[in-house]
Amino acid sequence: MAGQTDNRAPYARIAAHYTELIASGQLQPGTLLPSIKNLSEEWKVSTATAEKALRKLRNDGLVRGIHGIGTEVLDQPSPMSSGSQRQDRSRRTGSSWGDGERSDSHRAAVVPAPAEVAEALDIQPDSAVVRRSRVYRDRHGIVAHSTSWIPARYGKLIPQLAESERLAGGTSLQLIAEATGHPISHRIDTASASLLTPEYARLLELDLDNLPAEPVVVMTAKFVDSEGNVVEYGVDLGGPGRSCRTESEVST
Repeated sequence: MAGQTDNRAPYARIAAHYTELIASGQLQPGTLLPSIKNLSEEWKVSTATAEKALRKLRNDGLVRGIHGIGTEVLDQPSPMSSGSQRQDRSRRTGSSWGDGERSDSHRAAVVPAPAEVAEALDIQPDSAVVRRSRVYRDRHGIVAHSTSWIPARYGKLIPQLAESERLAGGTSLQLIAEATGHPISHRIDTASASLLTPEYARLLELDLDNLPAEPVVVMTAKFVDSEGNVVEYGVDLGGPGRSCRTESEVST
């Protein structure tokens, strides 16, 4: 809490603390957060800082203010993350998981590259690629089904890329950069809405006889190293009802 070493602004530390409590289920929907006065006393900050922390939680969709009552925790599914956002999170925290997330169903295999994947990786169609997939979940269900496509030459350098388990020693991008000596220099992201196909429904573990009507979010990320090689193409398929949210600092 207030005594922790943290370089973030005080309001951000307070907001992050309650974000974690909400995501982990320690603060259930309907729970009231401390008042602005109590927050300022507990964290030894001004009331303006405490109010800013609550405003951030409201803007993040985690709580709502009820006039005359207080600030209530909401029950909302976590937004999905793009491959680039997960890369950033891994670099900062060592884990690609979002708040309250976990991953399972880790699968890997060497397969022929589908046409879309071959084009993204700048290789010939049906060339061998490593396909790695996993499912991210939170307490509401599937956040996203994520697939990474990696040219097979990197699988020869790093055999564990083709093993059906969570990677040890870093993310696939970190392991590739370490093995080749070429850091990832840039990435190209896309996002689109797509109709729910039977294949998407299977990946998202949906009931084929009772499919939701709304489209799903499909996000891709292409990662390029310092030599101009495309080392990975990621495709994230969002669960129904999931949105994609980004946040960045703005300087004026």
